[in-house]
Amino acid sequence: MDNKSNMDRRHFLKVSGISAATLALGATGVLSLSGNGNKALAASAKGKGSFGGYGPLAKDPGGVMNLPKGFQYRIISEEGKKLSDGRPIPGMFDGMAAFQGKNNTTVLVRNHELTGSTDNPVIGKNPYDKENTGGTTALIVGANRRVHKEYVTSAGTIRNCAGGGTPWGTWITCEETRETGHGYVFEVDPHDPENNLSRTPIREMGSFSHEAVDVDPATGIVYLTEDDGPESYFYRFLPNDRSQKIGSLHKGGVLQAAAFEEMSSNQMSDYYTGNRYGVVWKDVDPEKPTLDARNKGCIQFSRLEGCHFVNGVFWFSDTDAGEKELGRIYRYIPATNTLEIFYESTTTNDLEAPDNVTVTPWGDLWIVEDGPGTDRIIGLTPEGETYVFAENVLNNSELAGPTFSPDGKTLFVNIQSPGITLAIWGPFARRNAARGRMMGHAAPPEIYGPKISDSLATYAEVQGISTLEAAALQRHGMPIV
Repeated sequence: MDNKSNMDRRHFLKVSGISAATLALGATGVLSLSGNGNKALAASAKGKGSFGGYGPLAKDPGGVMNLPKGFQYRIISEEGKKLSDGRPIPGMFDGMAAFQGKNNTTVLVRNHELTGSTDNPVIGKNPYDKENTGGTTALIVGANRRVHKEYVTSAGTIRNCAGGGTPWGTWITCEETRETGHGYVFEVDPHDPENNLSRTPIREMGSFSHEAVDVDPATGIVYLTEDDGPESYFYRFLPNDRSQKIGSLHKGGVLQAAAFEEMSSNQMSDYYTGNRYGVVWKDVDPEKPTLDARNKGCIQFSRLEGCHFVNGVFWFSDTDAGEKELGRIYRYIPATNTLEIFYESTTTNDLEAPDNVTVTPWGDLWIVEDGPGTDRIIGLTPEGETYVFAENVLNNSELAGPTFSPDGKTLFVNIQSPGITLAIWGPFARRNAARGRMMGHAAPPEIYGPKISDSLATYAEVQGISTLEAAALQRHGMPIV
């Protein structure tokens, strides 16, 4: 990297921070986000049940989900009840995505993290492996938030935990297993359920304990996380066919894993001294990517979980990373090839075990917990505030698959076990693309950001990188200070 590139990057990082501060005060209209024009968006969270973006949580008389005043929910699907064709609704609800359907409907595609014998398996007509009980279902949900149709979309897989929606309207479902003949991803078309595509593994996207995927719509590159603690890796898939059409991912490509590597002398500026590291991507064998990534010195994470690609940023969680094994949130920015730690749980804050993540239509980062005790949805704002939006009071099961309807007016989320899908609506903030872009470059709330020593802050300043990027380097063992 030449001097100009280094200066451009530093300028980019500084401008990002300045823009966030400026937009927070004016251009985005923060005080009018809720739609009533007179309520501030958020107050800092002090602990469970504290005030937040929509006020304190109200006790749910139904004993299922505590929500802020003005919000309500409807249970639209329950494990063990009947699909439209009479087959049982499978259990272990997990990842989901929402797509625009006909006549103002929403098409939900949902994973079922099932393995082995179970009371409510996915019963398919065209399974990948008839001996296995996992798979996916779909729900056609009307504008009145009632289900018109519910049906199996793929079957015969193992532990369909998370996955991701594609820009072309399909769902990539992931097997979280290393069992022989499994550990693949499959493309599911909710408009053509249980077709042959849904039972054809995309082998070149790797055989490993997959967790989640998402696609960069600008490039067609697919990013993937691995949940195989205590050794997991962060991958990307470079498709041969970038047309972004149904079946295009089956046409092959290159699987790579992320690594930190010392920059060569011609990439380093004369202004900077000592070792300087950057993210590089190394080709790995799709049949044994975990072993290959390890042997090639790629970045080792603990247990990667949910992810979300939006506004040029790939967000992903490491659910039990860190000194206290309480979790981290990372963000990777392809435009600058930057990996940062955005959030790091400690004993001094109460957000733990981050799992699924999403960015709301109005630009906040939402994190779903999967820890011991009560699990919640936590909101983090581009302005550095935090709030609690929802709390599972039914049981200690994890929340999973948060996704918004295409119009941004309904949140769909699962309680994993017993499987329940809820539709939640109320005075959500208006769609705000500017705040969404802000979130991708904003500093984290102070209590949730990684702890930065003076020496690390100095290193970041000297190298022209963000402190969040420096923290990622340090936490993963780079001898930078």
